[in-house]
Amino acid sequence: MADFDDDLRLAHVLADAADDISLRRFRSLDLHVDTKPDLTPVSDADRAVEEALRSVLSRARPRDAILGEEYGHTGHSRRCWVVDPIDGTKNYVRGVPVWATLIALLEGETPVVGLVSAPALTRRWWASRGGGTWSGRSLTKASRCTVSGVERLSDASLSFSSLHGWEEQDRLGSFLSLTRDVWRTRAYGDFWSHVMVAEGTVDIAAEPELSLWDAAPVPLLLEEAGGRATGLDGQSFTDGGALVCTNGTLHDSVLTQLNGGPTPRRFAVDGT
Repeated sequence: MADFDDDLRLAHVLADAADDISLRRFRSLDLHVDTKPDLTPVSDADRAVEEALRSVLSRARPRDAILGEEYGHTGHSRRCWVVDPIDGTKNYVRGVPVWATLIALLEGETPVVGLVSAPALTRRWWASRGGGTWSGRSLTKASRCTVSGVERLSDASLSFSSLHGWEEQDRLGSFLSLTRDVWRTRAYGDFWSHVMVAEGTVDIAAEPELSLWDAAPVPLLLEEAGGRATGLDGQSFTDGGALVCTNGTLHDSVLTQLNGGPTPRRFAVDGT
């Protein structure tokens, strides 16, 4: 197993603290949920997790900056911890166990540590630059993740969150075209779509618009597992942009489809 640096160990400490809070509040009868200005839900658990992680970081890395979904950006360092306290809050507040805490450390714009912890699924995924992508319950109980070897769209499995965002960006037709050309589609959603690409159980995951905290650990997890994670232009993910994750081999074909490129000939109703 690769050597783990202090920052990755700290990411696991942060995830342990987050899991403790989020699991205790999951499905609790007194969970309080508000609606944010963007009409997305936020629970008291979201806020409690981020507050706890900020407290740990203020002691362990007082010079580092922090960007969190609930409390914004603090600090001025090139080293910035990016935190989504609960990715999948809509699942969380409905009692669906598919949610996770996302943690990443950026040096400038480059992710050097990424971690996704989904305690209700008893799963955790992490990566450090040059150290590979791993999944398990702890640093010492883990297996290495590798993307799939699927080479054709017709053999590929695609996961996504919803169709609404693609429709809003006037790309629904292109996205539906992709869904028709792959072997299988499932809307696992949120973080889960992307980490399954990293571990090779899904071949493609795509979302039309994500904030930095929704995506920060993902490109590193994909790259260290042998895959690719980019925007629709094939360049690095940018805050507020699309995120397309693949096993690498399929990436150019997926981007062509999503950008409205040519698709294979289809049969008409009469079979011609």
